[in-house]
Amino acid sequence: MRIGVDLGGTKIEVIAVDDSGRTLIRARQPTPSGNYPAILDCIETLVQEAERATGAQSPLPVGIATPGAISKRSGLLKNSNSTVLNGKPLRSDLAARLRRPVRLENDANCFALSEAIDGAGAAHEVVFGVILGTGVGGGIVVAKQLQRGRNLIAGEWGHNPLPWMRADELPGPPCYCGKAGCIETYLSGVGMSREFRVRRGGELSAEQIVGAAAAGDVAARACLEHYFDRLARALALVINLLDPDVIVIGGGLSNMEPLYRELPPRLAHYAFSDGVDTPVLRARHGDSSGVRGAAWLWPAHAD
Repeated sequence: MRIGVDLGGTKIEVIAVDDSGRTLIRARQPTPSGNYPAILDCIETLVQEAERATGAQSPLPVGIATPGAISKRSGLLKNSNSTVLNGKPLRSDLAARLRRPVRLENDANCFALSEAIDGAGAAHEVVFGVILGTGVGGGIVVAKQLQRGRNLIAGEWGHNPLPWMRADELPGPPCYCGKAGCIETYLSGVGMSREFRVRRGGELSAEQIVGAAAAGDVAARACLEHYFDRLARALALVINLLDPDVIVIGGGLSNMEPLYRELPPRLAHYAFSDGVDTPVLRARHGDSSGVRGAAWLWPAHAD
């Protein structure tokens, strides 16, 4: 058995799985907003409760999925859009709280690992996992092995500039990373809502925009049209660089039904090839992929 924790911006989820990947325990709590000690307290409590519920006789391995990554230079968390975590010794703090070693990995990497091991990408060698939600993340898995990269930022496509930017897209919205025009600023749920606000005014969530488009709202349809085009441009860049065997999409925006119809022909238009047959699939494990991937950070023999 092993335990996975998904430290998200709005919720913290814990899961216990057996060696076959069967879910034994699942629980979640809202993420304490802007309060680092309270976040540690919440994770500690959830892990302890999950461990007791499994009846484990000894401490179980714990993997943590978190936005951002651990800096090789400082050992502190970096690049998190949950900015309260940046500059904090999250791994060592959690190891001390839980009184055991923990493995900590970027949430998009955990998502990609989960989908590559027993999810939508399980039949493929090279898997690019995409999270489209509050932020935009990515992870690369080759032969079931996570590819972290020399600087621990492999797959961070969301913090490249949107490719082939048009005049009305320049210079791009500011990003929390300090730059402007990042892919994340266009393709996150916040980015979609901003696009709608600019086009018609008013505040709608991404889910509401999709519903309005289906009901015939002209501004909402235009918003989705621009979203799909920008997503195609951004993923064509990934195909040009990595050419994965499959792209698996998760996060809240992965639930847009038109995405899987609209995206493939647009990829073929932008990628540097005379044709693109890369499958674009919805995540098999939905919003549980991140927490499952965190658990898979420990191999079966670890417990």
